[in-house]
Amino acid sequence: TDFDPEGELKVAAAALYAHSALPDAQLLAHVRRLSTDDRVALLKAYVGQRVQTATLAHQSGEDEEYVVCALVHDIGDTLGPWNHPDVAAAILRPFASEANVWMVEKHGIFQGYNFFHHLGLDRNLRDQLRDHPHHDHAARFVELYDNPAFDPKKEHLPLEFFAPMVERVFATPQRSAYQRPAPTP
Repeated sequence: TDFDPEGELKVAAAALYAHSALPDAQLLAHVRRLSTDDRVALLKAYVGQRVQTATLAHQSGEDEEYVVCALVHDIGDTLGPWNHPDVAAAILRPFASEANVWMVEKHGIFQGYNFFHHLGLDRNLRDQLRDHPHHDHAARFVELYDNPAFDPKKEHLPLEFFAPMVERVFATPQRSAYQRPAPTP
């Protein structure tokens, strides 16, 4: 693998991208000016929130697939900061249930209740989804696990704890265009 000497800076800038109106080059310039300690803190917070979400779900007794969905729900942040839930849902779609994929795909809209009004958007956009069969599933995820996971002082399990779960969930697709159809009896 090729080493990118600016890789850490780019990841830190990507973590801030969705929360800034600065052009890419300016945002990267700001990240370059951060001290090493500040960059490390930023990256720990960025990764920590995802691990906290999964930790809370695991400690509450959610099943393994749900916990993995909680862990990767924001994985699309660096690839698609403006539609990161869609990116995460696309990755999960072959491996997770319809309810969990929809939960991940729509979590940004439910999470938007907390900040959309600061961006001039309708914080109640989630209400448009009220009649969907998985509405309560997504609302519960955000309320119980995603919202409380923004506390940098909250303890969480190490990322390595979740590795076997991720391997098991991603081992066998439940549905994919690349699978052979099951034989008909």
